[in-house]
Amino acid sequence: MKRIVCALALAALVGTAFHGEAQQDRRQRRMNANRQARIAKMIEDTYSHKYEVFGGIGYLRFRSGEFLQRNNEISWQVAGNYYLNPRWAVVGDVRGHYGNAKTGNNPYNIWDPLITHYTFMGGPQYRFYRKERLSANVNVLGGMAMGNFDGGSKGVPAPALGLWKTGNAGAFALGGSVDYSFYPNLAFRFAPTYQITTFGSTLQHNVGFNAGLVYRWGHQGK
Repeated sequence: MKRIVCALALAALVGTAFHGEAQQDRRQRRMNANRQARIAKMIEDTYSHKYEVFGGIGYLRFRSGEFLQRNNEISWQVAGNYYLNPRWAVVGDVRGHYGNAKTGNNPYNIWDPLITHYTFMGGPQYRFYRKERLSANVNVLGGMAMGNFDGGSKGVPAPALGLWKTGNAGAFALGGSVDYSFYPNLAFRFAPTYQITTFGSTLQHNVGFNAGLVYRWGHQGK
């Protein structure tokens, strides 16, 4: 009789353990499902915006004359995106750059004159990676550059100092960005860039980056 009672007690204990484990598994599955649903909703809320604006500051390495050394420049960038869908957007981009050209020794005794140039570009952007907090984009832009290389030359024509002639030229940029979203409508962006300008009918290969904040609003399809 004792053996039967012990067997029944053991069976009840095992059954209770299995039942508890099954309940725990169901709770874990519900928690995982809820977590995945929250992530999916945040991804949907973050990348379904129709409009996006970026503003930031950064750095550009620029060649200010055909035979001059490259110089460092402070830059700013403002860009607006119109999203056709969660991945593709049309971009309008404006940038400004400010630095001192390395003119070296010259008969005019003018060293490190201030130069400025701006770019106005547009083109497509593709978001190839998107997660709950992180996303990554690439873009190809083209447009116009406007350079002022006489601003710090004290009346001496810029070409006399080896600088590009003040005026307009073609501009192109190949770049990308990594965004970290604090909220669905607000993110931090780091954007490296490879920029080509065509002052003096030559190609200037410039590299740099900008960093700043992204604000999103509106919804696609509305």
